Order: sequence, then C-alpha cells, then structure tokens
Amino acid sequence: MNHDNVQPQESTVSFYKKSIHKVDGAIVSMGRDHSNRFIMVLSAKETGIIAEFSGEQIGDTGIYARKCPLNHHNAEILRKYFPWTAPVSVRNRVTTIGCGDRLGFATLGHIAAAREYALTPVLAQQTIRELQQTGRTFNDVVDDVSFHVFEAGFKAGFGANADHLKSMNDIDTAAAAGITMFTIDLVEKMDQDAVNWDIATLDQNYAQLDAAERTRLETKYLGREFAVGDKVFKCEPEMLKRCAMIYGKGLDFAAAAYDRLKQRCSYDFDFEVAVDEASFSTLPCHHLFIAHELKERQVEMTSFGPRFIGDFQKGIDYIGDVAEFERQFTEHVAIAKMFGYKVSIHSGSDKFALYPAIGRISDGHLHIKTSGTSWLEAIRVIAFHDPVLYRVIHKAAQEGYPEMSKVYHTTADISNIRNVDELYDDQLPKLLDLPEARQMLHITFGVILNNKFIRPLFFAALHKYEHEYIENLKNRFEKHIQLLGISSKLSPQ
Repeated sequence: MNHDNVQPQESTVSFYKKSIHKVDGAIVSMGRDHSNRFIMVLSAKETGIIAEFSGEQIGDTGIYARKCPLNHHNAEILRKYFPWTAPVSVRNRVTTIGCGDRLGFATLGHIAAAREYALTPVLAQQTIRELQQTGRTFNDVVDDVSFHVFEAGFKAGFGANADHLKSMNDIDTAAAAGITMFTIDLVEKMDQDAVNWDIATLDQNYAQLDAAERTRLETKYLGREFAVGDKVFKCEPEMLKRCAMIYGKGLDFAAAAYDRLKQRCSYDFDFEVAVDEASFSTLPCHHLFIAHELKERQVEMTSFGPRFIGDFQKGIDYIGDVAEFERQFTEHVAIAKMFGYKVSIHSGSDKFALYPAIGRISDGHLHIKTSGTSWLEAIRVIAFHDPVLYRVIHKAAQEGYPEMSKVYHTTADISNIRNVDELYDDQLPKLLDLPEARQMLHITFGVILNNKFIRPLFFAALHKYEHEYIENLKNRFEKHIQLLGISSKLSPQ
C-alpha cells in the first residue's frame, strides 16, 4: 500500500508528500535522508515563519531554506502554525483507541489504520513507568506524535494520554506538556487488604471513619435499590462497608487530582479513573459505588478502567471465562452509560477473543488501550531483516526477564522458548507469534532500549525499514479494529 513515503533505501533527501504545506508565504514539509527525519522550510524572505524555526540555513540566494531538527522548540512552532498537530479532548468522540508508542516511531502505522475507520486515535499514550524505562518525557511523547501527524497530513484530531498517574507532581508535569487525557491510578491510594477482611475486622475499621461520613454513606446507600439497565443492585451493609474501606481514600485522591487539573488546564481535558492494576476484580457493584461517589465529589469522568475478571496479560490474548467476562462487562457498560462516560479497557493489546463481545456490548462507545503490540511489531521487523541484531535483543530480554517480571504481571515460562542460536534465520520472526516470547520481549523493552550497544542499531533498523514497520502496524491495528466491529469511514481522513 502506498503511504506517500519515500523508499527505505534512499541515498538523497526525500520528502513526505502529505506533509507539504504552504503557510505565511513559505513551504513547510517533513523530509528524511539515510539516517534522520527533519523539517524543511522554504521561503522567499528571511523573516516570518522561517525565522521562528531553529535549524541550519542551507540556502540564501533567492530562496531561503532551513533544515530544522525535530526538537521541542520546533514542535511548538509546528503546533502554532498547524493547530491540527496538537492533541485535543476526545470526550465527545464515540470510539477512542489509545495507541501507546514507546519508541516515537509508531504513529504513522497507527494513523494508517485509524484514518480508514470511524474512530479517534489517542496517538500519544505513555505511563510514567514507561517513560522511566525509555528515558523519554511527556514533552517528547507529544512532540514525536505532532511531527508524525504533520508528516501524514492527519487532520481528523487525536488525543494525548498520560497514563497511570499516581502523584500531583506527575499530573503537573503532564499538564505542562499539553497532555489532554489524564488517567488517575487509584491503586496505591486504595486499601486492597480490605477486600479480604473478615466481618469483625471490617466492622472495626469502618467504625473508625468519621461519624458524619458514616451517616452520609448509610443514608445514601443502605436499603436502597439502584436500577441499572435491566438489573437492580441492592446495597447490603457488608458491601457498603467494604467498598468504603477499599476505595474511600482513592476516591478522595481522584477528586483532588480533578480539582488540580481544573486549576492547571486552560483547555478541555479528559479525566479517566483507573483501578485496573488492583489485585482483585472490580465487581459491577464496586463500579456503581465508585461512580456514585465520584459524582458526589463533583468529578466528571470521561472513562473508567476497571480490573476486569480474568487475566489481561501483556501482549497475549485473554485468559479466563469469556462468558463470565461478557456478563460482567454488560453491567459495567450499563453503569458507565447511566453516568455518561465510557468503559476503558486497559492492556487491550491482542485480546482478540474478547473484541467481538466488547464491540457488540458497548456498541462501539468505549476506550481501549494498546501499547505493547506496536513495540512487538518493531521487534518483528528486526527479526525479519536483521537476524544478528534480533539474537542480541532476544538474549538481552532473556537476561532481563526475571527482574522485569516483578514489575509486570505475566505467567510466561520462558524455558519453553527454544534456544535462539539453534533456530534458522527464517524461524526468528515466528517467535513473535509465541505467547512466551511475546511476553518476554514485551516487558523487557526498558532493558533493550537502555542497552548502549543495541539502542542505536535498533533505531537505525527502524528508520531503514520504516515502510515495512508502518505496514505491519497498520495490519495489526486493523485486526483489532475489525474484530471490534468498528465501521469504515466513507471518506478516510
């Protein structure tokens, strides 16, 4: 498929056709050579937009030309003159898909798929944990996407998500970078032990709550029935006490974070609350309590990420009872619909067994997050084209897996992976279809990218084989989108 990009083996400067735009009497476009991408500005005058970009002046006789590096300053100038390269709130978009990109390379593939379907991509999406492992910042994440959006001429709008924020400092940093979607992770503020307390311990701890707070909770919930869709929830004393003790402090943190963002952001933003990394499933009755309590605290959610029943491990399909997931997901969707927000599916990459039900039950009104699948497709390209480099990456991942498995939840037994040195070169890409290898490579991205020998070779390979990476990503994301039942656009953007 033609993406209007240059051929991967070019020896001279080439330009991305969809990035060529005329503004303020100048031509601004994105180009590349054998090793780098850059912005090129051509102008008949020295003043105006060409003077605002930083870079190397390479022509001054009749036509002025400036070759500009992809840095933060130039990203800000790009967003000033081309506002569609800046992220926006996706609150009013029906179907939104988070497209995590740990490399700053994947956006063209994400756009290639998204522009053909009735959805809005959240192209900039990273967690604090990912930033710490890749050495990037929220500014880097937003800037990289802005450059790619300009490169692709994508004007349909996109979001930017700072995922799993756990402190006010992180919230402030994300807001300063122009992030438009904030995911507030409540897990560290919750009391997860309370889910297993016996009745006596539960009663003892609940009794320590402020008397006025106990009165408020009991007046609001006890003895009442809450109709959600075709189901009626009745709040029993034990459930109320348990929800109050598990979630109370987390909900206070969510309210404080929301107030902080209202003060800091002069633009529309999306507010997501997440408990998906809890050690126990979010029952629909828990979800209902959380929704009511956030409304009580005047928090307006755009989406909520529960910890669904079953196992949502990284980079592989769903592990669990699909029928029970569907039953509970139906109730989660009904609660979200009643309160006016979306259900958010975290660790959504490659959960193909669930997608038809998720799309059908939500009627496409949902947010789903992917990340690792884009990283793994980059590894696949390297395995195909550079088997020597892949073997080095594979061994680094094996060495780093025991430590990283303490950070990410996986159940992969990597002893089931054959010795990479005993495989023929054409067998290496097939490892990316093996669940154990996918998980090993998925969670060790920080180990791989922080290896001083691997890192420059890794990015050089992606630059060289950009076309294939884009095509692989497009195909992978289209599989996600089609299984969700998202309709095609009549006129792709």
